[in-house]
Amino acid sequence: MKLLFLFLDGVGLGENDADKNPFARAKTPSLNSLLGGKKLIQATAPFEGERATLLSIDAALGVNGLPQSATGQAVLLTGINIPAQLGYHYGPKPNPAVAQYLDGKTIFSKTVKASKTAALLNAYPPRYFDGIASGKRLYSSIPLALTNAGLPLFTQDDYYAGRALSADFTGKGWREFMQTPDAPLFAPEEAGAKLAELAQQYDLAFFEYWASDYAGHKQDMASAVSQLENFDGVLKGLLETWRAEDGIILLASDHGNMEDLSTRKHTSAKTPLLLFGDKTLRAEFQKGITDLTSVAPAISLFLEI
Repeated sequence: MKLLFLFLDGVGLGENDADKNPFARAKTPSLNSLLGGKKLIQATAPFEGERATLLSIDAALGVNGLPQSATGQAVLLTGINIPAQLGYHYGPKPNPAVAQYLDGKTIFSKTVKASKTAALLNAYPPRYFDGIASGKRLYSSIPLALTNAGLPLFTQDDYYAGRALSADFTGKGWREFMQTPDAPLFAPEEAGAKLAELAQQYDLAFFEYWASDYAGHKQDMASAVSQLENFDGVLKGLLETWRAEDGIILLASDHGNMEDLSTRKHTSAKTPLLLFGDKTLRAEFQKGITDLTSVAPAISLFLEI
């Protein structure tokens, strides 16, 4: 069995209010169809359909303050209630107290120790590695966990060779913002199909999408709606290519943000846990999942790591 973990940063389940929630405004026919004609909002969860499961899970974990990226992502990767152990939420990048949990305790490390394969399917540009090497940039929780497990981050060469995807799925960002006009470019459905093909090469495949959190902090409705409509195409291509008998696609987030553009801050909203794949596999996977700490143990059980 294989698992693809689609991580969308800063996505909560919000109200059915198109004035502040892009999920209520965007045209997402593929996702809506999977959810029985409903939108990805709080009122839709829980949902169980022929091709999708939606749960609403807690990201606050009993700790005062708004959930943050470093701790939220670390919890998703370890299953440990790190904010409760530290007494605070922390982010965006892990401090030393958070970083200690990301060495040897993550789903990446467990997959490697079980002699199975894992990869982060994002390609990183040269300036990212330059920033890390110079000390001007710090790893966020996900790439830190990956590299601590002895796994490589994919590079521009990997992207050009078709071994990884850009962080925006399509490659448009590489062409426009990083000024690499020859970068591979995909239509959303093509990117989704490519994501499925890449993920099927590993026992555990992970993809990190961070622009959703950025749009939330910027309170940028146009960008948020565009992202969601683009993602809907990606999802369509992904599910048309992914074979249900191969395993599960899991979508989750670390905290709320983009679902409420009336504020620049993170929110206390519950976050979505979406499962795609065989109905029997989904039913077994979701047992006991109530908050962020439940996700990594479910992955470990599913992959037998």
